Amino acid sequence: MKIVFLTQVLPYPLDAGPKLRAYYVLRQLAAQHEVLLVSFSRQEDRADHVEHLRQFCAGVYIVPMVRSARRTLCAVVTALAHKEPVIIARDRVAAMRRRIEDVFAAHGPVDAVHADQTSMVQYALGAADLQTPRPRLVLDAHNALHQVFRRLAEQAGNPLRRRLLAWEAERLAAYETERYAQFDEVVFVTEIDRARLDLSHAHVIPICVEPQVEAMCAVAAPTAQVKPRQVLFVGTLFWPPNAEGAAWFVREVWPLVLKQCPDARLVIAGKRPPISLLQLADAAQHVVVTGYVDDLTTLVAQSTLFIAPLHAGGGMRVKIVDAWNWGIPVLATTVGAEGLDYVAGEHLLIADAADAFAAATVRLLDDPALAARLCEAGRRLVAHAYDWRRVYAAWDGVYAGALSFSPARAQQETLCN
Repeated sequence: MKIVFLTQVLPYPLDAGPKLRAYYVLRQLAAQHEVLLVSFSRQEDRADHVEHLRQFCAGVYIVPMVRSARRTLCAVVTALAHKEPVIIARDRVAAMRRRIEDVFAAHGPVDAVHADQTSMVQYALGAADLQTPRPRLVLDAHNALHQVFRRLAEQAGNPLRRRLLAWEAERLAAYETERYAQFDEVVFVTEIDRARLDLSHAHVIPICVEPQVEAMCAVAAPTAQVKPRQVLFVGTLFWPPNAEGAAWFVREVWPLVLKQCPDARLVIAGKRPPISLLQLADAAQHVVVTGYVDDLTTLVAQSTLFIAPLHAGGGMRVKIVDAWNWGIPVLATTVGAEGLDYVAGEHLLIADAADAFAAATVRLLDDPALAARLCEAGRRLVAHAYDWRRVYAAWDGVYAGALSFSPARAQQETLCN
């Protein structure tokens, strides 16, 4: 097959969940098919990142994504006028449509178009009209995106922000319901998200990683004790669920931890932390916000505990899978661990209220034997359930279905005729 693969972020380096997802799906598909990657790029994306992807893609075509306050404001006005989600209007870029048209002209005919995440749905549906017969459409939705905004609205304290987020959630739910039905195959990363959108042609394939042979973290050894005891949070910090989860931990949980572990240290690593989080960290004790770290090896090796204190979001937290893979014990909220195949107390600890989260943090900082047991169980789980070389064979089945009859395809052909 010849597949045009559309991504909202350049899927390399592997420093975020969406990149990990797209990268290993690309690897799986490129082993059997001719894959043409068309991706947005950012200022931090380098030429060697593109060259890496060319090792297994038949072609890599990038379109710069320019974000600014002015563009976001224009997107808000457009979305309100047309009653569509802001993030869809924000990511509508004419240069991307032209690049896809150029790829079709140079490489057509195309057998399938693969859209990665909701932002690329509009481009996949547009690409379907570029040739006859239409290419099959496959969507890797990742999650039910409207649920992310619904939870952000529930957590918002400002009434105007709560109303705007609820409006975005409502428009996204309508958009997902209508547009996803036009795809021949749709894939989610969790069963929870698949169930939120009742689609007969939907599949579930989790985000996977490549298991490491050796643990990166010293606490994987039962007798190890890291000094000073370090708690680690890693996440893309311009994504509101991550930033708000980190802020909640600093504000509500960390002071309770320091009362019992005054030598403890908190490190928050992630791209583009908001000013509010930086100010909160500056006012706290023993808290460091590093910003983006391209190689987490040293931070992980020095840390005693990995936390995922999220109260909003959707899909699955791939950083927990990463932490298991690294060999570092994990503490998460219920939402933070949502969608993962775990047993609480065996693979990680779960706590939701601030006092319970603080108590679990102290427990793991003080009990290296428990930490080691969680590390060992987590690494076994990654090898069993989240190894892309084992699990992503399921994508072959998705594409086999995309080449056969599907309700969405039949409905489209009926409407066209």
